[in-house]
Amino acid sequence: QVQLVESGGGLVQPGGSLRLSCSGSGRYFSSYAMAWFRQAPGKEREFVAAIRSIDGTTYYGDSVKGRFTISRDNAKNTMYLQMNNLKSEETAVYYCASRTRAWPTQNANDFYYWGQGTQVTVSS
Repeated sequence: QVQLVESGGGLVQPGGSLRLSCSGSGRYFSSYAMAWFRQAPGKEREFVAAIRSIDGTTYYGDSVKGRFTISRDNAKNTMYLQMNNLKSEETAVYYCASRTRAWPTQNANDFYYWGQGTQVTVSS
């Protein structure tokens, strides 16, 4: 069993930055691939970024490449998402997710464990 808790969301102006955190529990946390997804009102859940458990290889959605950075600290059972140069259209609830495999995918259906989400609002 893995429990995930996100934090770090809030209100930020366009062009600003935020860092999200995802704290996990469970003895196998460090063995599982992790990812961030987001969902805006009326839209489907969208892949943002993912990270492998074995070697920390990262993957990004096309819209966030070069602006977002995913990382993890297995000693702390925590994953992060550094978001820079945020855009208003990126206002959404951001979720962290975990799957019981070392390698991630971009498909939300492949992830079994989810956090409750944290709201990110990009607005002036």
